[in-house]
Amino acid sequence: MISLRQHAVSLIAVFLALTLGLFLGSGFIGDRMNALTGTDRDKLGKLQDERDALDKEVGYDSAFIKAIGPQLTKGVLNKRSVLIVTAPDAADADVESLKGLVNDAGGTVSGQLALSTALVRDEQASKLRTVVDQSIPAGAQLRVEYTDSGSRLGDLMGVTVLSRPGQSPASDNDRSTALQTLREGGFLEFADGAVKPADLVLVVTGGEMASDSGAQGQFIGRFAAAMAARGSGGVLAGRTGSAEGGSPIGVVRSDPSLNNAVSTVDNVDQQTGQLTTVLALGDETDGRTGAYGTGPGATAITVGAVPAK
Repeated sequence: MISLRQHAVSLIAVFLALTLGLFLGSGFIGDRMNALTGTDRDKLGKLQDERDALDKEVGYDSAFIKAIGPQLTKGVLNKRSVLIVTAPDAADADVESLKGLVNDAGGTVSGQLALSTALVRDEQASKLRTVVDQSIPAGAQLRVEYTDSGSRLGDLMGVTVLSRPGQSPASDNDRSTALQTLREGGFLEFADGAVKPADLVLVVTGGEMASDSGAQGQFIGRFAAAMAARGSGGVLAGRTGSAEGGSPIGVVRSDPSLNNAVSTVDNVDQQTGQLTTVLALGDETDGRTGAYGTGPGATAITVGAVPAK
């Protein structure tokens, strides 16, 4: 018997394909309507009517997906805790939606950290290195192969706030000291007492980065992979465009060592992408990593869908 989750996965795939077709089709029709007249214009007018009807159908499908979302993800994160880390360009609406879905899935949000703009621009690399070296919890060691700022900070955050089976988390004092030092240095932002140990990390970023953004995508992508490797897993979720070029998800997917360390979702600005993010967190707890969405490097539209060819 086909399960509700299998039905929903199929629906998500169809919904994404339909939405993408509408997006492409709207541009095609708009361009041609401006250039043609007569019979051709009439034909394109009919196509536009069909597109409008499909647009309405997508609205219904979107409402349906929103309604079945809690059933689709029910129990996926049962008794699991998730720390949310936001990049400077993360959308508040995406973060709030993800928090709700984590709770719907039986998980808890253990806290939220924000990476500062100065941090991801790597403007104070020397200062950050010193702070990281001075903030390593007692008995812990950072991986010597990590030499860039993003990986080193992600590694530190992983040993400080994440836990995994058979591994003791850092003490409350060590965790508090490290976080306070990073905040005082202008690298992190968070509310007092709002960060507790977690099993998983969810790093939320924005869309495609501008050509003058430098190595910000590298920093965020490497940070996410290094941090996820220290816990029970993690997901880097970005908006449409985040898998392009030097944007964070593009960076991760272009490097096998990073791609194997953290799951990626490149359409978190859509309801389907938000559901996929929670499903991917659940898969991470079982040791499965994936690249999901519609952008470059995605291997499937969502968790459990037929891999892209």
